[in-house]
Amino acid sequence: MSVRRGLLIILSSPSGAGKSTLAWRLREWDASIAFSVSATTRAARPGERDGREYHFVTEPEFKAQVKAEGMLEHAHVFGNFYGSPRAPVEAAIAAGRDVLFDIDWQGAQQIRNSALGAHTLSIFLLPPSIAELKRRLEGRGQDSAETIARRMQKSWDEISHWDGYDFVLVNDDLDATEEKLKTIVTATRLRRLQQPGLTDHVRALQTEFEELS
Repeated sequence: MSVRRGLLIILSSPSGAGKSTLAWRLREWDASIAFSVSATTRAARPGERDGREYHFVTEPEFKAQVKAEGMLEHAHVFGNFYGSPRAPVEAAIAAGRDVLFDIDWQGAQQIRNSALGAHTLSIFLLPPSIAELKRRLEGRGQDSAETIARRMQKSWDEISHWDGYDFVLVNDDLDATEEKLKTIVTATRLRRLQQPGLTDHVRALQTEFEELS
């Protein structure tokens, strides 16, 4: 049979719920999974490299890509634009490679409503508690109290959209959540829609059956 069609794996969560760690573990488990590197208009932080963490572009460049329908999804967050370039995603899934998206609920909704929506798998991660979420954000030691307060407010906005996803996992144990995540991906890869060669295979079986009858 021909190669399976790739999945658009959407992983969303409030900041601090473990999304980045689980995304990294998922790609460690299967190195064939491509990561959709987002474009952003924010400045690069120390240690970040263009094309690795993000594609760093100017606001006029970003808006031009949106106008040309070059973004699968895009959003305005904390004063900056973020978006997922369309071309590399389409090429990957056509070749049978899954593409992983680390995006918020707005981006997830846009992708699910796009022409590629039928091939999406969306997973939302919930924290075990709000107190634990705040503790994780404070434990990073990267943000001011004001920024943490803003992130906490945005976190609740993210959580309120939990029911728009295919699967929802409470990340109270990182290793256990990782195993559940891998199980979900493995099963979804076997969906009939992801296996374009099945129709031809069944036709071949029918022909063989008729020849033997």
